[in-house]
Amino acid sequence: MKRFAGLFNAIDQSTKTTVKVAALAEYFHEATEQDRIWTIAIFSGRRPKRAVTTTRLREWAAEVAGIPLWLFEDAYPIVGDLAETIALVLPPAETVSDHGLSYWIDMLRALPQVEEDARKQAVLDAWNSLDPTQRFLFNKLITGGFRIGVSQKLMTRALARATGRDEPEMAHRLMGDWDPAQVTWQALIEAEDPAANASRPYPFYLAYALDAAPDDLGPPVAWQAEWKWDGIRGQLIVRAGEHYVWSRGEELMTDRFPELARARDFIPDGTVLDGELLAWGDMAPQNFNALQKRIGRKTVPRKLLQEAPVILYAYDLLEWQGEDLRHNPLADRRAILEDLCMGLPPDAPVKLSPTIDFDSWVALADIRTAAREAQAEGLMLKRKISPYLTGRKKGDWWKWKLDPLTIDAVMIYAQSGHGRRANLFTDFTFAVWNGNDLVPFTKAYSGLTDAEFRQITAWVKKNTLERFGPVRSVTPHHVFEIAFEGIQASPRHKSGVALRFPRMARWRQDKPVQEANSLADLNEMLEIYG
Repeated sequence: MKRFAGLFNAIDQSTKTTVKVAALAEYFHEATEQDRIWTIAIFSGRRPKRAVTTTRLREWAAEVAGIPLWLFEDAYPIVGDLAETIALVLPPAETVSDHGLSYWIDMLRALPQVEEDARKQAVLDAWNSLDPTQRFLFNKLITGGFRIGVSQKLMTRALARATGRDEPEMAHRLMGDWDPAQVTWQALIEAEDPAANASRPYPFYLAYALDAAPDDLGPPVAWQAEWKWDGIRGQLIVRAGEHYVWSRGEELMTDRFPELARARDFIPDGTVLDGELLAWGDMAPQNFNALQKRIGRKTVPRKLLQEAPVILYAYDLLEWQGEDLRHNPLADRRAILEDLCMGLPPDAPVKLSPTIDFDSWVALADIRTAAREAQAEGLMLKRKISPYLTGRKKGDWWKWKLDPLTIDAVMIYAQSGHGRRANLFTDFTFAVWNGNDLVPFTKAYSGLTDAEFRQITAWVKKNTLERFGPVRSVTPHHVFEIAFEGIQASPRHKSGVALRFPRMARWRQDKPVQEANSLADLNEMLEIYG
């Protein structure tokens, strides 16, 4: 654990990518193989499940620290992080442990199978043998909330340096459904056949946002334009007689979209398609609201399969006849993809996402205005000669999204944030007018600067009407412009609507509360965009 704590400190105390990469590379050289595997797993989101409830941890920490629970509970929101609060209140350790990261993870993974008294004693023994930083990391692991500022790209770069292999190869090896408790360093990192796992997807190529018109991108003839679909980015893999569906977030979603199983009847073995998972009806994509009914369901009832069938709208071909095509130009990959899709029957669960013909950037800008009518978020621009790269690379792929929808709303509730913003009110509930009443309709917690959050925090403290645990009801006074990507009917909400990706676009200190928008305005937007 000492070596892992040293790695954490090196990463946490620097903002320089070169320093973080060097620290990781050195760690991968020195740590045991199983510690390396678990470090990769933790940094890529494969954290062990929570072994003890946070309620028990707070009780045990207060008991060991010799302080009343209410005092611990008061300190928690001030610190803003449970793991750190526990590490701060505990007395100094009486012993020293030389155990590595994998030892502690194995211990945590075994805790759910033992009685609570034994579970408590194991946690207390750990606290009594770890220094403050190690305790903090142990607490993060035990709560299942471990997060650190290491991107997948940064980690693959460090692995490439430590092993002498190419970065794209490292990124590919880390994709897929591998279990840190079962896989070995040799199998995951060093084996000569990283594609032996038939289900393994390729790392996704991500586009940069285009903030202005694309006039500076050069001649339009060098670019391919497509709709930016409002669905779930995914890869469909057909290998070894099986099919697999992966989301961009590296989640295996095969069972959630059973209609894609028929792809094996039409798509040849050794094929990997990149595209958008969309609800499909009336020979066209449906809006995201239709797809949302399917999200989060591991089993889908027959009625829902009929109401919101899902297809893969394919727009790229990453593997064909078992050959990796990612280094080929987009135009070449697209030509093979079009030939493949041309031979598919009309009822196939895979369809070709069309390109958009245009002869000037002005003409394309006009086409972009119709994106919402096409159930899209905007446009994608891809250089025709571009390879399929790994991660977010600037230059060849751009997303040109529509401006968000906006509405002016009144802040009526405020709640403290977390982490470094634990002392600030950052999470707000907003309302619109319905006659003379304010009806809450959404929450938002991003979009303001730290200075603005400090300013609104001072105001909240002076204008609190009531308290409901961590939430404060405040005087209706401040108007904020709320930006969002979509709107849908929602019987679960008092307002009858729900917003997609709401955030604070502006603090309208120039606007009186009486001029905020109304529920009728929201319902009008629902009729147009819902």
